Amino acid sequence: MPVSPSINFGQIAKAAQLHSDSLCRRWLPDGYQEGKEWVARNPRRADHHTGSFKVNLSTGRWGDFATGNKGGDLVALAAYLFDLSQKEAALRIADMLRVDPYA
Repeated sequence: MPVSPSINFGQIAKAAQLHSDSLCRRWLPDGYQEGKEWVARNPRRADHHTGSFKVNLSTGRWGDFATGNKGGDLVALAAYLFDLSQKEAALRIADMLRVDPYA
């Protein structure tokens, strides 16, 4: 049985981090930048006010302080926002940023 190549999650997360501002604007368009954070409503729940859902644009760490949902990078954020597996999120980001996911 052929072995499929491993996805380079670190490389994809690093590439995503370089584009954190544009990815947050695309994925969370109702948000705004406040210092080094993108502040938005959480589209996964009935969030009526901005403030509790934040993405650190420098590190990629994100969290919803009202629910406790959080993650360590933008791949995890995409997986959370779009209800994807980590693998699916990584492959979609790699495709979007034209990064070889196996490099």
